[in-house]
Amino acid sequence: LINGQFGLPLFIVCFGVTLHALDELLVATMLPAMVAEIGSLNLVSWTVGVYEIGTVIFSAMSGLVTVRYGVRVPMFFAAATFGLGCTVSAIAPNMETVLLGRLLQGFGGGGLLAISFIACAVLFPERTLARAMGAISVFWGSAGFVGPLLGSMFVNSFTWRIGFWVFGVAAFLMLPLILLRIKDSKASRQPSDVTTDAYPFLRIFSLSLGIFLIAAAGARVTAIGTPLLICSGLLSIAIFLRLDARVQKNRMLPQKPLSVVEPIGSALVMIVCLAAATVALPIYGALILKSIHGASPLIAGYVIACPAIGWASASFLVSGQPEARDRTLIKWGISLAVLGNTGVVYAIPNGPIALVALCALIEGVGFGIAWAFIPRLIRHLSEAEEIERNTAAIPTAQAIGYALGAACIGLVGNWSGVADGRVDDISYFSASIIFMACVPVGFLGLLSIRTFVR
Repeated sequence: LINGQFGLPLFIVCFGVTLHALDELLVATMLPAMVAEIGSLNLVSWTVGVYEIGTVIFSAMSGLVTVRYGVRVPMFFAAATFGLGCTVSAIAPNMETVLLGRLLQGFGGGGLLAISFIACAVLFPERTLARAMGAISVFWGSAGFVGPLLGSMFVNSFTWRIGFWVFGVAAFLMLPLILLRIKDSKASRQPSDVTTDAYPFLRIFSLSLGIFLIAAAGARVTAIGTPLLICSGLLSIAIFLRLDARVQKNRMLPQKPLSVVEPIGSALVMIVCLAAATVALPIYGALILKSIHGASPLIAGYVIACPAIGWASASFLVSGQPEARDRTLIKWGISLAVLGNTGVVYAIPNGPIALVALCALIEGVGFGIAWAFIPRLIRHLSEAEEIERNTAAIPTAQAIGYALGAACIGLVGNWSGVADGRVDDISYFSASIIFMACVPVGFLGLLSIRTFVR
C-alpha cells in the first residue's frame, strides 16, 4: 500500500478523512475564543447543526454521485468546498458568516468522508482493502489527540481565524494531488439509468429544512414562534420520511426506519437517539469547562476529545471478536456509552474536570465496543437486496441525530439562559439543564435496541 502505485492515493484518502475528523474537534476547542470575539452565544449550537446538515446532504448523495461521475471529480469538488468554507469562516465578521462557512465545511467534509470510504473499494486491490480501512482508522483516531492541541495552539499563540486558514490551505493543497494521482478506474462506468431524476433533491431539502426550522426555534425562544417552528420542522421531517418510503430504487433509508419492532428500524432509532444524546459535549463542553471550572483551551479540548480517544482505542482492542458475540458486545457497549453520558450530567457542572474526562472516556469506550459490530449485525439481518441501503443508512442516521440533537440542545441552552449571559458567565443551572436534557434521549436509544439484539 505504500509503494509508488498506492502510497499517495492512500495518503490522499486518509488526509481527507482527517480533515473531517479534525475540523469538529478544532472548532469545539476554539469556540469560547470565537464567541468572545464576535458574540452570538445563542448561535453556538448552530456551529454543529449546520455542519451536520451539510454532511447529511452530501453523504446522502455520495453513492449516486460516485456512480455517475466516479471518485476523482466528487472528491475534488468536496475538497474545494471544504477549503472555501474554511476561508469564509476565517474572514467572518460575525457568527452568521461563520455559520455559512460551517455549512460549506460540512458539505465538503461530509463528502470527503463518504467518498474516501467509497474510494477504498475503487482504488485499492481487494486483498489490501482491510489494511486501507485500518489506515483510515489510525488517522481518524489520531485526530482525537491532535485536534485539541492544534485548537489551543491557534487560540493561545495566534487567533482562532488562523485555524480556519490553515485547514483551508490544507484542503486546497489536496486539489492538484487529487487530479494527478486519483486514477479513477470506474469513472467510465456510468449506467444509463442514473439520471438527474435519481438524485433525492426534494427529500434532502425536506430533511434539511426540518432540521433548520428546529434549530431556528432555539435561536430566540418565544411563546408563539418557538412552538410554531418546532411543529413546522417536525412536519418537514415527516414529509421527508413519507417521500423516502414511497421511493423504491434509491431510498435513502430502509422501508420502516423508525419502527422499533423491526430489527433495522430499531438499530437506526438507537443510532439517531445516541447521536443526539451525546452532541452537548462538543457544543457546550468547552464553554462550560472554561466558565465554571476555569479550564484552558487545551484541557477543555482534550476533555471533549475523550470520547473519540476512547472510541478509537476500544475499537482497536475488540475488532477481532467473532460474529457470535455481536449482540452481546453491542448491548454492553451501548449500555456503557449511556452510563458514561449520564455521568457527564453530574460531572460537568460539579467537577472535578478529571471526572468529566473519565465519564466522557467511558462513553467513547462504550461506543468503540459496540460500533464495529453494528454494521455487521445489520448486514446479517438484512435481505440481500437491502444490504447496501441498510448499511449506508448508518452514517446518514448518525448525521441526522447529531443535527437534530444540536438543534434541540441549542433550544434548551438558550431557554435556560445561556444566550442572556457572556461566554465566561454560564450558570450552574444552565450547565445542569443542558446535559440533563440528553439523558432521556440516551435511555430511549438504549431501550430501542431490544429488537435489534434479540
